[in-house]
Amino acid sequence: MSSPFNHHPFHLVNMSPWPLTGALSAFLLTTGLIKWFHLFNPDLLFLSLFSVLLTMFQWWRDVTREGTYQGSHTKLVKKGLQWGMILFILSEVLFFFAFFWAFFHSSLSPSVELGILWPPMGISPFNPFQIPLLNTTVLLSSGATITWAHHSLMNSNYHSSLQGLGLSITLGLYFTALQAYEYSEAPFSIADSVYGATFFVTTGFHGLHVLIGTTFLSITWYRLYSWHFSSDHHFGFEAAAWYWHFVDVVWLFLYLLLYWWGN
Repeated sequence: MSSPFNHHPFHLVNMSPWPLTGALSAFLLTTGLIKWFHLFNPDLLFLSLFSVLLTMFQWWRDVTREGTYQGSHTKLVKKGLQWGMILFILSEVLFFFAFFWAFFHSSLSPSVELGILWPPMGISPFNPFQIPLLNTTVLLSSGATITWAHHSLMNSNYHSSLQGLGLSITLGLYFTALQAYEYSEAPFSIADSVYGATFFVTTGFHGLHVLIGTTFLSITWYRLYSWHFSSDHHFGFEAAAWYWHFVDVVWLFLYLLLYWWGN
């Protein structure tokens, strides 16, 4: 952190235990999943999830304190945070690109084991004009509401911004509920050839990102309600909005390629 004898626009963070506890929690989470899969014992999984949530809460609290109350997020620091968020989203793009690559590798040249056709023999895919189309409408609507919330905040209209952000969170939860219902009614499973594997892994990871994004938006809503943001100082809001738009765009590719073209 800046001292009275060293004036500069950078923010040198204090020593923090949260990177260490976050790494240990992630390791325990992986171990807990393995234990749950093989021994059907979720104790370690629940413990690790609690540890992850506790680390997130403490780390987010520290960042909020630095940016809101201590004035550590200068324009130069904000620029670095923006580039960090852009590179993080780019890494997520490459993450999903791997799954789309696997899908196209199998669908454009189906093997003999798949019956030389796509979807494979015996697979009854989802109708893209039922729940998937509704989910597309829900997610695109949430993208519009968060844009409304962002523009309202830039115009210092906090009431409208809270409304738009709250509506975005509601639509995100509705999307998750619809996807859970779709999974429960699925006529195939993740074990049904490469089609089931690529479908559930890709849509499942996207659903996880929707849950993460909904959490991000919920924290942002609370911070907005607590007057942590102003019309010209709200990078936390921008980061949440960028992440949510990324989730929207990934779903559009999922819908067009896996649900519609893939059928």
